[in-house]
Amino acid sequence: MLEIVLVEPEIPQNTGNIARTCVAVGARLHLVEPLGFSLDERQVRRAGLDYWPDLALRVWPNLDTLLATLHVPDSQSGIFLATTKGGRTYADVAYPPRTWLFFGKETAGLPAGLLSAHPGQCLRIPMLPGKRSLNLSNAVAVMAYEVLRQHGFPGLKQHGPSEENDGARAPHKEDL
Repeated sequence: MLEIVLVEPEIPQNTGNIARTCVAVGARLHLVEPLGFSLDERQVRRAGLDYWPDLALRVWPNLDTLLATLHVPDSQSGIFLATTKGGRTYADVAYPPRTWLFFGKETAGLPAGLLSAHPGQCLRIPMLPGKRSLNLSNAVAVMAYEVLRQHGFPGLKQHGPSEENDGARAPHKEDL
């Protein structure tokens, strides 16, 4: 199973978009407090649209509590930290069946102590020099789909209506 961890997210729309991605791919979303918003906020639910009730969500009081429950040494770990400071790219890794992808808050990224404690698990998404970072929800989608691609997109529909009717269908509202 793919586990997406957002450490202290600040922007409700990003979290809503990430929740929608998690539901679409069958990933579990973990939110580590403090959050920069309330989960009751309309923006979170609006960004997640009607997917929110189907979300597998777990909220953690802090990062230490989450990490203490994992009980996995780094050498066997499926824990990966998304950071612009990563020494390898997200595509340079063979992801295990149960992968945990950690993402930091929009304004500061993951805590420096976490990154320094797990240098071999730090991954980056390639970008042009001098560019700060991708939007958090885009970064989650990029990395999540690489994990799923490596595992053959388990349980996901991989073929569209084109196989049945040469793709002739009106676009749905969610396609736009």
